[in-house]
Amino acid sequence: MKKEIKIPEIAENIETAVVAGILVSEGDEVNEDQSLVELETDKATTDLPAPVAGIIDEIKVKEGDEVKVDQVIMIIETKSDKKEKDKEEEEETKDKKETKETESDTSETNEDVDEEQESESEEESDDNKKDLSDIPASPSVRRLARELDLDLTKITGTGPGKRITAEDVKSANETEGKTEKKQTVELPDFSKWGNTSNEDMTTIRKITAKNVSQSWSTVPHVTQFDEADITDIEMFRKENSSKFEKQGKKLTLTAILLKIAGFALQKFPRFNASLDTENDKIIYKHYFNIGIAADTPQGLLVPVVQDVNQKSLLQLAGEIGELAEKAREKKLGPEEMQGGNFTISNLGGIGGTNFTPIVLPPQVAILGVSSASFKPVYFDEHQPKKRLILPLSLSYDHRVIDGADGARFLRWICEVLENPYNILQ
Repeated sequence: MKKEIKIPEIAENIETAVVAGILVSEGDEVNEDQSLVELETDKATTDLPAPVAGIIDEIKVKEGDEVKVDQVIMIIETKSDKKEKDKEEEEETKDKKETKETESDTSETNEDVDEEQESESEEESDDNKKDLSDIPASPSVRRLARELDLDLTKITGTGPGKRITAEDVKSANETEGKTEKKQTVELPDFSKWGNTSNEDMTTIRKITAKNVSQSWSTVPHVTQFDEADITDIEMFRKENSSKFEKQGKKLTLTAILLKIAGFALQKFPRFNASLDTENDKIIYKHYFNIGIAADTPQGLLVPVVQDVNQKSLLQLAGEIGELAEKAREKKLGPEEMQGGNFTISNLGGIGGTNFTPIVLPPQVAILGVSSASFKPVYFDEHQPKKRLILPLSLSYDHRVIDGADGARFLRWICEVLENPYNILQ
């Protein structure tokens, strides 16, 4: 039975795309969800998976073609009927072989046994090659898996259509030998004590769960706590809010922290680095991109502000607002969540006195911001003053950053919040 493969709705307000790559050829046998083509829009690149298993009968597009939603790009012949036929032929052949072997009076010599085992080994190898060809992964990802001596059939893809990405291979390489099986807790029958209901995990929730679990199990975390007196900087923020609003921007504490963190990463370059465990090297980056953790109805998203050291406070405030709006409206492209060197997670608007954020590899540090509150501060023995105090927490990878460095980094941020002129030192 032949089935048309059409271009689905790619994203909101996106009607066309360009065929960036064709991943199969006519006559290829493909599995369900195996990637067929790469589609590129002005916002992202995504793969189109096969809706059913079968054989590619006809390809109606070529690389570089512009395609529209609902356009037919391929014809696939489903292989359900073919599978049944092949199975019957295989069983018939097997029965004939067994009958012939039973009727034969001659016994196999050791040489015959060796030849049969060698033949079976070759057949098994051919089967493995066939299985590997069905795996949705690009040539570069396959090459990376070979270099790391990893079995692609044992790696779960997180890309579109369950496509295996380079990050999936790297993740498998880091965890191989440490956790052979995912540890789970055997659940009781909760309905014995009352009513229950179930909800499927969203894709974002699944990815978040996988990433934080990997980070927690592979990165030796240390969290440093400190407090900053932000009474004066908050006064500055309020005094300048109207100026920003006139230009359609909102001056927030996050924007101020983003600007300060950009300077901090320049002063403390080890916090703007990544660890190359395979080659025992620390990779220092000479650009300054910072992610801003965003709480959305879909889950946690971390859009990245590029080159924060080259932008004014006004520009940063505007960019944070735009990225936050995109996150809420599900319009963030993959490229807007990549390339971060450091992350800020601000929960102050919700509340809480402190928390321990989890590092997002390959980054080595993350800054947590809690809710500010007024406290009495003694400038001398007898005259306490009410000051606005901000709790901060810095989690970092202890393989790259020592405790003293973590304390210095966070203390420097606090001192700049208390007196911005410290940024000149």
